[in-house]
Amino acid sequence: MLRIAVPNKGSLSETAAEMLAEAGYAGRRDSKQLHLIDAANDVEFFFLRPRDIATYVALGALDVGITGRDLLLDVRMPAREIESLGFADSTFRFAGPPGRFESLEQLEGVRVATAYPGLVDAFLDQRGIAVDIVPLDGAVESAVQLGVADAVADVVSTGTTLRQAGLEIFGPVLLESEAVLIAGPTDADGTETLLRRLRGVMVARQYVMVDYDLPATLVDRAVEIASGIESPTVSPLRDPEWVAVRVMVPRKGVNRVMDELYELGARAILVTAIDNARL
Repeated sequence: MLRIAVPNKGSLSETAAEMLAEAGYAGRRDSKQLHLIDAANDVEFFFLRPRDIATYVALGALDVGITGRDLLLDVRMPAREIESLGFADSTFRFAGPPGRFESLEQLEGVRVATAYPGLVDAFLDQRGIAVDIVPLDGAVESAVQLGVADAVADVVSTGTTLRQAGLEIFGPVLLESEAVLIAGPTDADGTETLLRRLRGVMVARQYVMVDYDLPATLVDRAVEIASGIESPTVSPLRDPEWVAVRVMVPRKGVNRVMDELYELGARAILVTAIDNARL
């Protein structure tokens, strides 16, 4: 069986479970359940702390896992990212007292607090900057005010939390993170099937199917509006002057596509969700 590590709690857990369910895999009924065998799909799930998943996969105890790119890089072990999964986006930045730091070079020799010491140390080491890392498990933004660090490296969304702590962002982005599927040094049997299923779910979430009727003479112009992933399906109708068109379009912006098709002359425009896909 393919052994899959899944986050047991936190921001990654719920969406990862939903994605696996949409991909056709069994899900746990009890949030305290740590192990689940899905015999129908020849897989075995282990529900673990997100921070530990990369370690288990890197050591070969498990074949693949879902975790954050930030957590993968933080452990600095030989697990590898094989697919980004399109959720749990986050950005890592440096922050310090207003006016104190303008560039990374000014961090040389100072104390930097972070919940991701491996990630931050590797980032600065690549740039030849030596700092004193202060590892914390949370509330990193309070470290400067409490006097245990001179700067912090933390997840930033709007920057409001850092500003409320009297800090300002400086320097380049450390990392753009998101949920990823990871594997060990070699691919285990069943990995490709899992990957293909998850990609199908991501396509289904990003695209919708649009059906509409259109005068046959306008097909070329309609294709310019919505070309589809490969090419629209065009079928004849009883009226030889009209055709039926089916095309996949990105979910984002579909209303604009519908408006443009209607203005062109399309009618009976219908949009339906895609449950899953194989492209």
